[in-house]
Amino acid sequence: MAIRLSELPFGHEAAVNTVEDALPADPVAVRLRDLGFVAGERVRIVARGPIGADPLLVQIGFTRFALRRSEAARVVVEPLAS
Repeated sequence: MAIRLSELPFGHEAAVNTVEDALPADPVAVRLRDLGFVAGERVRIVARGPIGADPLLVQIGFTRFALRRSEAARVVVEPLAS
């Protein structure tokens, strides 16, 4: 069952399905793909911000990124069994 990266429970691992464009040629979606958010890559939430759980600290491979929840919501993932 695919969910948004912004909805992935803390510490759980998932595989990226796709990055959705909010509008044609969405620069945020393009940048996420350039950073490695591509189909099949494993991703997990490492930490959440103190106010409203924003930003999210996301790890993909050995690299960590701070993403706003609105940016993470563009990434569709498939949770993996723990």
